[in-house]
Amino acid sequence: MVERYARKEMSNKWNIQAKYQAWLDVEIAVVKAWCKLGLIPKDDASKIIKNASFSVKRIDEIEAITRHDLIAFTTSVAESLKEESRWFHYGMTSSDTVDTAVALQMKSSIELIIKDVKMLMKSIKQRAKEHKMTLMVGRSHGIHGEPITFGLVLAVWYEEMKRHLQNLKETKKVICVGQISGAMGNFAHAPLELEEYACRELGLKVAKISNQVIQRDRYARLATSLALLASSIEKFAVQVRHWQRTEVYECEEFFAKGQKGSSAMPHKRNPILTENITGLARMIRAYSTPAMENVALWHERDISHSSTERFWLPDAFITSDFMLHRMNNVIANLTVFPQNMMKNLNLTGGLVFSQRVLLELPLKGISRENAYKIVQTNAMKVWEALQDGKATINEKNESLYLQYLLDDAELGKSLSKEEIKQCFSYDYYTKNINAIFNRVFKK
Repeated sequence: MVERYARKEMSNKWNIQAKYQAWLDVEIAVVKAWCKLGLIPKDDASKIIKNASFSVKRIDEIEAITRHDLIAFTTSVAESLKEESRWFHYGMTSSDTVDTAVALQMKSSIELIIKDVKMLMKSIKQRAKEHKMTLMVGRSHGIHGEPITFGLVLAVWYEEMKRHLQNLKETKKVICVGQISGAMGNFAHAPLELEEYACRELGLKVAKISNQVIQRDRYARLATSLALLASSIEKFAVQVRHWQRTEVYECEEFFAKGQKGSSAMPHKRNPILTENITGLARMIRAYSTPAMENVALWHERDISHSSTERFWLPDAFITSDFMLHRMNNVIANLTVFPQNMMKNLNLTGGLVFSQRVLLELPLKGISRENAYKIVQTNAMKVWEALQDGKATINEKNESLYLQYLLDDAELGKSLSKEEIKQCFSYDYYTKNINAIFNRVFKK
């Protein structure tokens, strides 16, 4: 993720200073736990808690020699202390510090993602209610289907985001665990109570059992949760991109005064924000692969996971945070064109009412096969007329499809002209919108 595009609230959780601070927080919590268990004298514990500090520059200097970042860190901290430094990192292994510290970073980061999701849901809900009864055409296979409302589309998105919100909350429980179990997870050098006290101090749950690391299925759960979230955000973005197509033009990303769309074509107004979101979603999904491959470590652990996690963990969080804010901006400021929605709804000369007519005929005793034949035959005439560029509305404001149906003698045996015309009412398609909204938006 390019740093200048990242939001500082999230990126600051993953910079080098934050990383070492999380390490120090874990180490201090363990010192407090040892003191509570009676190993570390209170005076020494107080000195460590008060004076322990690190220098990123000094850690880099030491690591250039030790080739071990955790040892470089503990050495740097020891230089800020005196004799009491002998208790720092006592009875611990590197992964006790690192994995528990990463849990702290993931905890604060996923809390911010959850906050972002709620923000986006609020914007979707507001626009859904605004356009609850704004008619538009529903599409399947990209082809016009039946009348729906723009609010109904947004309500579908809102319900989808509710599922992501619940999934993220459950994922938070899975990833927010710490361990202070020692080199092989056997607690040979520290009692279980040490881990319990330290994790409670840090606001984490205890991993009931671990080896040398927190098990990476937890991290994979996080990666796939963010990937699923990104896929839904991309789905929303792709919809906006289609609606902004010139020949559709039902919605448009907000185009600011002074904004430019093309260096060569001054008329262009491009869906750049949603195109950007589509690309970001591809990256976030890609991170789920190394996360899942990290589950299979050798025996009690190896460090094949370490290099990928230094990469994907911060980037997945930073990119997800950025993407959610960008999508929120798109939804909150989306320009909607109800007149164009209605124009497109009428584009196929009334074909969107075909099922309504079809369902009336069995009520009159006509078999479904014969009913389908009557309705489809007239529909094909409309498609042929549209290919020839014929008008879809006559001087009586009747659609071309309605005209063909009214002129069909076979259909006239079962349905009166008035009954046929009644099938072309938009109210029929919006009669349950309020009930659907009550389902989705009820408290």
